[in-house]
Amino acid sequence: MNRWPEHRVGPTLDRIKALMDLMGDPERAQPVVQITGTNGKGSTAIIIDALLRAAGLRTGRFSSPHLQDLTERIAIDGEPIPVPIFDDVWDELAPLVEMVDERRIDGIACTFFEVMTGMAYVAFADAPVDVAVMEVGMGGRWDATSVADAAVAVVAPIDFDHMQYLGATIEEIAREKAGIIKPGAVAVLAAQRPEAADVLVARCLEVGATMLRESEDFGLLDRQLAAGGQVIRILAGDGPVGDLFLPLHGAHMAHNAALAVAAAEAMLGRPLAPDVIQAGFDAVRAPARLELIDSDPPVVLDTAHNPHAVRAMVTALDEAFGFAPVVGVLAMMRDKAVGEVLELLEPEIGVLVVTQVHDSPRAMPVDELAGLAEDVFGYERVVAAPDARAAMAEARRLANTSGDQAGIVVLGSVYLAGEVREIVEQSRRREQALIDGYDDV
Repeated sequence: MNRWPEHRVGPTLDRIKALMDLMGDPERAQPVVQITGTNGKGSTAIIIDALLRAAGLRTGRFSSPHLQDLTERIAIDGEPIPVPIFDDVWDELAPLVEMVDERRIDGIACTFFEVMTGMAYVAFADAPVDVAVMEVGMGGRWDATSVADAAVAVVAPIDFDHMQYLGATIEEIAREKAGIIKPGAVAVLAAQRPEAADVLVARCLEVGATMLRESEDFGLLDRQLAAGGQVIRILAGDGPVGDLFLPLHGAHMAHNAALAVAAAEAMLGRPLAPDVIQAGFDAVRAPARLELIDSDPPVVLDTAHNPHAVRAMVTALDEAFGFAPVVGVLAMMRDKAVGEVLELLEPEIGVLVVTQVHDSPRAMPVDELAGLAEDVFGYERVVAAPDARAAMAEARRLANTSGDQAGIVVLGSVYLAGEVREIVEQSRRREQALIDGYDDV
């Protein structure tokens, strides 16, 4: 059966509720930490997961979309579930999905995202895990992950994105995202625009949720650059905690880390010891978040795809890597603020290689993106490539002929990040095969 893809949503919880009812409500098998926000929710979820594991809990984490393999979306103890277990969960769920499909609730079958969410809750109940860390797909109020009443509701910074579904104003977007805050929950709130903060506070008061707010109850106190990341000082449950090495780049990631510590402490109901926080940070692996994936020339992978994320990315890129010049590789979806993203990138990038991904019907064709880029960058600073492989070959050529300080940044789409990661890994596998072959001679 053809299912609605991830970008197409049916704004109701009725289908996922029906599916969970048939499964015996696996979403209630463990407490849930749920994370929403426009940007930062994925990395915050990763850090929360690592902190809870460092505190001795068994965790399940649901994320979306994936970079390279569907199993990445459902992680247990920090690792994607093995393919045989993934298949077993689907076999367990499939007949019940078909039953819900036949009911055609609101006229449609279960969406792809609803099925994946259901699989995550089933996998976590089967494991079993001590806590489920659930990253919202879109919005919050009617996102399938909200079939569970989260004990801890985490709201990362809210900005403009997915306006066609969530609303045209910050207040409207915040109202949708505030839907994850349920009666009696602890709401852990990142610093927000005033109009978003007002909505979130009103929701907490309405449902009787306890509020923990950045700058008042927790937050980032200081940060210093360090090799491979940064050293941060945060305000946590027991007061200031310093000299914490975070293996992620950028002020935005330092704020995400402080948010994650507050969320983990809220889940545990107690402060985390500094050595536990550090153990959690040490275990953090955040693919495609300003991730250096190659060195000759250097290639940094990021998933920034809207203006809010791009602003944070370009600042952190310069701070952490200082490429001169920067060669950009960009692909984007049609429904994103492409023009604004290009305007933000123009002062930071010397030459922009534009391409397109081929796994999404939403992808902007390369010719269309090239035309928009040329209007901003000028014809001489834009190169069009038909696919990610050709784009990376051209970017490498440009970087290799631009001096020792040149570097490449890949951004604009999770799909592009996944394709480029696979290209780099394939190249390494070929190189290793050659080495192994020579060794055998």
